[in-house]
Amino acid sequence: MRRTRAATAGAVTVSLLTALTACGGGSSTSGGSNDAPRTLTYWASNQGASIEADKKVLRPELDKFEKQTGIKVELEVIPWSDLLNRILTAATSGQGPDVLNIGNTWSASLQATGALLPWDAKNFDAIGGRDRFVDSALGSTGAEGQDPAAVPLYSMSYALYYNREIFADAGITRPPATWDELIADGRKIQAKGGSALGAEGANPSENIHHVFVFAKQHGADFFTADGKPDFTGDGVVAAVKQYVDLMAKDKIIAPGNAEYAQNQSVSDFAKGRTAMLLWQNAAANLRSQGMSEDKFGVAPVPVQSGTPGAGTQVNSMVAGINLAVFKNTDNLDGARKFVKFMTSDAEQKILNTAYSSIPPVKAAQADAAFTTGANAVLKDTLAKSAAAMPQVADESQFETAVGTAVKELFADAAAGRAVTTDSVKAALSKAQQQMPAK
Repeated sequence: MRRTRAATAGAVTVSLLTALTACGGGSSTSGGSNDAPRTLTYWASNQGASIEADKKVLRPELDKFEKQTGIKVELEVIPWSDLLNRILTAATSGQGPDVLNIGNTWSASLQATGALLPWDAKNFDAIGGRDRFVDSALGSTGAEGQDPAAVPLYSMSYALYYNREIFADAGITRPPATWDELIADGRKIQAKGGSALGAEGANPSENIHHVFVFAKQHGADFFTADGKPDFTGDGVVAAVKQYVDLMAKDKIIAPGNAEYAQNQSVSDFAKGRTAMLLWQNAAANLRSQGMSEDKFGVAPVPVQSGTPGAGTQVNSMVAGINLAVFKNTDNLDGARKFVKFMTSDAEQKILNTAYSSIPPVKAAQADAAFTTGANAVLKDTLAKSAAAMPQVADESQFETAVGTAVKELFADAAAGRAVTTDSVKAALSKAQQQMPAK
């Protein structure tokens, strides 16, 4: 989410969620019934290196859709920093798009507002059937036991990107598979005068993604089976401390990274300033910044044992972008046609190739373009060792509260203040107190 990202753009308060219940959005430009079939408004998330880059990718495809159907698509690409708040404002005002991208981690939260069209059997049949999509992607489309609130569009996972030249100069012959190996390699790199690992310490969205994975590796969850927040258990505390300790204790993340929140760690890696980066589907972004693919390698995110897999060997969240329809659109037929077009086998290959993401549609994912190089690592991760973020109504608040707690812990580490088990637990306790009462 930012193109990352399956990310939270802002806090969603209980009162706002209450106000949204049973509300929807709709096209503010499609007018009356006579011209509704001829116009759709579409809010796309910023997936590429810039808004303009996204327009260059999407506009030819939207023109193709218009030529096929006679329906014009009015496109707006919205930065991740604004997207969630724009969606919520549109829902409350009733003046929103017909179709929109959402970070897949928001699915359950936005589903709880009642603003989005449920994808029941009838709606899925209209786009070719639910069984066209891979199970892991469908697992991040809404709360369990309910019809999905959106349809998968782009699938992503985290990977470890490493600079081949810096590794060779430090005498490292293969990427690290465990966190102990990553720390040891980082120290070798720094002994040669390099900088080991980049991070976005001031970005709550990035923080929550990483500590979610660490928690899984510690056999812990942030929520109980009945959906109540549980941020202060031993496993969660150990997971958050282990992540922040990459800066505080192990010192392989530079203190300056505690202030990064605008993808500076990606730019540092692309410019050869750091040796390693933990990121979602970064290849296209790195290429756009002038880093050729022969300069970097891609490997699975390390796990405690070294062998990614299910259970405690999870090494990524199921990241991605879903495509949703506002329930009160006045052009439902056109919206479904657009979703069918965007998730068709042909468009899935075009769009996911452009964004270095993985198609969530089975037939497109099987294409040879997604079975080699970096794509092979990402695809394998999604199939074997990625877990969906909590599909609970309060997921957005969870991302913001815990992600911000980690941001503050990174700030402590950068300032030389001790990061202890007690201080981590206190920060997580404060985050839990910010969650809506059950």
